[in-house]
Amino acid sequence: MRWVRKLHKWASVIVGIQFVLWLASGLYFNLMDHTKAAGLTYFSQDIVPNQLDATQLIEPKAVLEQHSDSVALDTVFLLAKPYYLLSHQQGLYAHSYHEYTLVDAYSGEVVTLDEALVTRLAQASYTGEGKVAALKLLIPPISDFPKQQNPTWQVSFADDINTQVYVEAQSGRIVGHSDEHKKLADIFFMLHFMDYFNEGSFNNVPMMLMAFFSLWLSLTGCYWCIDLLRKGKLSRKRR
Repeated sequence: MRWVRKLHKWASVIVGIQFVLWLASGLYFNLMDHTKAAGLTYFSQDIVPNQLDATQLIEPKAVLEQHSDSVALDTVFLLAKPYYLLSHQQGLYAHSYHEYTLVDAYSGEVVTLDEALVTRLAQASYTGEGKVAALKLLIPPISDFPKQQNPTWQVSFADDINTQVYVEAQSGRIVGHSDEHKKLADIFFMLHFMDYFNEGSFNNVPMMLMAFFSLWLSLTGCYWCIDLLRKGKLSRKRR
């Protein structure tokens, strides 16, 4: 019985510490500015009118014939200009692994997102006054967006909150913005969902261990109470 009590006490310490972290992070979630926490401080939400000249569009069928290994074709707009986004391998979600080819919808030429185009895409989604300080092509895993499984450009701006814009390398999609506010929020999300390995999910090993420790704490606590009752140590004394 001694070892059961010892393990019970250690399990209570582990569970108790995590409960304090849950309370602290939950309080932060209620007090935080959700716009800043999502990295949207300088995120442009203006709707830019797309410029489409249907008379100059190349037929999608002709593009698919040139790229016969494609499984899907979508029309996307980058900087208000139309492109065909060909999918060679398609994931379930936008952040899942994809293989894309970007084709100019007017000329039919394959487009590669170079630094100049990536910079313009990042600037179009940015409303701050900072200038572009650095560009870097990242290969997953990406710390600010752990679910992102595709190569992504990181465009850093020199502003008061160190904004970083993430642009997907093959499609030109804006993955999101990150800054000092979002990084602080990410710490509290990590503590709340026990995402200590930065997997971007609460379905992880620490959470499973916490469930096991909680179950162990409950079972050993019940066994301990039964044992004390059996020994008469919890009986009330009559006056």
